[in-house]
Amino acid sequence: MRMTRARFEELVGEALDEVPPELLDLMDNVVIMVRDEPPAGGPDLLGLYEGYALTERGWDYSGVLPDRITIFRNPILALCDSEEDVVEEVAVTVVHEIAHHFGIDDARLHELGWG
Repeated sequence: MRMTRARFEELVGEALDEVPPELLDLMDNVVIMVRDEPPAGGPDLLGLYEGYALTERGWDYSGVLPDRITIFRNPILALCDSEEDVVEEVAVTVVHEIAHHFGIDDARLHELGWG
């Protein structure tokens, strides 16, 4: 599947628009980015959460750089056959990575059907 970076970023924005506002309001000190490729050693990654989940933050959490949610464009496009597939995969990946920000691990996400 081929898609411009601009269109892909637009789809990430649309996926974020679908997250309930109550959850977005709870997100703290996190930035969401799009990159074309995952880091070396992670060619199958569709997204990545890097930081301290809200459940891990204590009284000493301050003055830190924002957590990062990165959505990887090329691996997602490689999995998809149509724009509709990309829309669905981006939405699932965005929700998956936001869940990590809230302290939900991969095992629980799979149980909930977001794996």
